[in-house]
Amino acid sequence: MIRAAVLVAAGLSSVSLLACGGPARAQSLADRLNDYPTEARADYVFACMAANGQDRNMLSKCACSIDEIAAILPYEKYVEAETVLSMRRVGGERMAIFNSAVAANHLVMDLRRAQAEAEVVCFF
Repeated sequence: MIRAAVLVAAGLSSVSLLACGGPARAQSLADRLNDYPTEARADYVFACMAANGQDRNMLSKCACSIDEIAAILPYEKYVEAETVLSMRRVGGERMAIFNSAVAANHLVMDLRRAQAEAEVVCFF
């Protein structure tokens, strides 16, 4: 399903733009699939390569991985989930809310699902 959305977004022509409801709708699809800043994508790829290996093959896999995550999870949700995970590492009484809040748990679960999908698509 994710690959289909990426392929559809990449293959839109002016004819298909009109068929989809015009340029405004196609633009929002493109924006949705490309809402991660380059710096965020690069940070992810650097961390992924540091954890998995520093070769050209791993660069391709890690880049694929963040692209898949971006296709599944809007950037805003990605940042929120990463923030929750960062706060969980801090620990302490003040940070307990990040460990027990239902909303925080849902954010992290959504990120973990996106990462798992990306791993299946890109690393196997």
